[in-house]
Amino acid sequence: MSTGSKNPLAAAEAADKKRKLAIQVGVAAVLVALVAAIGIGIAMNRSDSDTSTGSGTTGAEGLPTLPATVGTVTPSGSVLIGNPDAKVKVRVVADLQCPACKQFETANGLALAKAAAEGTASVEYQIISFLDKASTNQYSSRAGNAAYCVARSDANKFPNWLQLMFHRQPAEGGAGLSNEQLVAIANETGYTDPAVATCINDKAMADPLAKTTQTLLTSGLKGTPSVFVDGELIESNAVYTEDGLASVIADAAK
Repeated sequence: MSTGSKNPLAAAEAADKKRKLAIQVGVAAVLVALVAAIGIGIAMNRSDSDTSTGSGTTGAEGLPTLPATVGTVTPSGSVLIGNPDAKVKVRVVADLQCPACKQFETANGLALAKAAAEGTASVEYQIISFLDKASTNQYSSRAGNAAYCVARSDANKFPNWLQLMFHRQPAEGGAGLSNEQLVAIANETGYTDPAVATCINDKAMADPLAKTTQTLLTSGLKGTPSVFVDGELIESNAVYTEDGLASVIADAAK
């Protein structure tokens, strides 16, 4: 597909900035929703009816405990969580330096993990890298490389790794996490094979990451996160609302 005279990386960066401005307008409403969700979460913790998925518990650093799911790496390099034959297909395109992607993961990571664990939906993660200019040490591409390294080692652990990576996402404009810190996060989420550390330090997956990034950006991707349910781009507030995608998935499953 011809890209014309426009630079897809620059266009995607501009779209990402516009998306962040739009998100800031709704921050107050999101905070109110989060407060309400926290209250509900506390009530659930006190209930004796918590399910085995751990939906009412929290793990390290107050993060929700994600239910166990089966993950695989697709031929194109995506990470597919859950049953690939599930009725609903969710696809998430994200850059690990993207603040809006962190908001999305915080709001909907647990809901997606539950949907995958319950067999309601499969969740495909496509990690790309186009925000190296947002850090002083090419964090976007190094973090993206790490995503490919851990996924190929054990895709089952990928959701927990992704959750912690976004939780510790560095602010834009400064230095991103070092390779040493990326290796530490991998270790914390169960990736203790020395080959993973070597892959991260050597940027061994830089080429597949760059290929996926270029393919998606030249296909018309406008920014991150881009969230699709059964092939349809979701542009509603559900993307940033606590468990907002749960209702979208439920409707699609009917």
